Amino acid sequence: MSRIAARFAALKKVGRGALIPYLEACDPDFDTALALLRGMPEAGADLIEIGMPFSDPSADGPIIQRAAQRGLKAGATLPRVLEMVSAFRQNDADTPLILMGYLNPIESYGLERFCADASKAGIDGLIIVDLPPEEAAPLEGPTREHGLDIIRLVAPTTDDERLRLVLNHASGFVYYVSITGITGTRSASDDDLTAALTRLRAATDLPVAIGFGIRTPEQAASASRIADGAVVASALLATLADTLDANDQATTQTVPTVLQGVRALSQAVRRK
Repeated sequence: MSRIAARFAALKKVGRGALIPYLEACDPDFDTALALLRGMPEAGADLIEIGMPFSDPSADGPIIQRAAQRGLKAGATLPRVLEMVSAFRQNDADTPLILMGYLNPIESYGLERFCADASKAGIDGLIIVDLPPEEAAPLEGPTREHGLDIIRLVAPTTDDERLRLVLNHASGFVYYVSITGITGTRSASDDDLTAALTRLRAATDLPVAIGFGIRTPEQAASASRIADGAVVASALLATLADTLDANDQATTQTVPTVLQGVRALSQAVRRK
């Protein structure tokens, strides 16, 4: 059983959903991002999503775009991202890690090489935002070979025919994009989420995590009850940005403040 499947199964037994915080690799620098990654499980993260900085993040709103720019400025490359993951795995063999990003850097790196190196570093799943299932065949073979899940995005606009196609190419869990548009711009209502999850659960046995627009502990708690997990990205990156100095460098407050944000989210998700 993969780390992702094992974690969702364990959470199902205790009757709660997952908290999935997000960080951008090398934002604002390698050491700070690694400290955040290492601190997130103790702060309550069940799975962790790691952004691979890219110059043209088409699905991301301004908060994540700025985080990616900081990461790139700090020297983020795919080898550097995987180096950070390998360092994390020296002390944590259990927390599932998912890389989120775009296809261009992976193609430049080499699909087979990337999957082999990501698996060796300790990655469990990939979210490739701009890779539709119709074009995924070249990546699907290497991901299967190296035990990586391809986590698929489903949106409110996904019709039934498209949903069947997407789910046929999904593994690990399904990422429900709760709004139309880019990250960090608005939030869906509980009624909308409940209706969407009813439809998704009828179509798949995979766990479903809700992302895009989950900002507050209360929203994370609600989303994790309606679905199987809540992804929180822009809110944590905004908290991080507020702690940086005038040159976008980390301060003594950066790591503890972001991790306190993760703890607040975790406490809400765990509250009965």
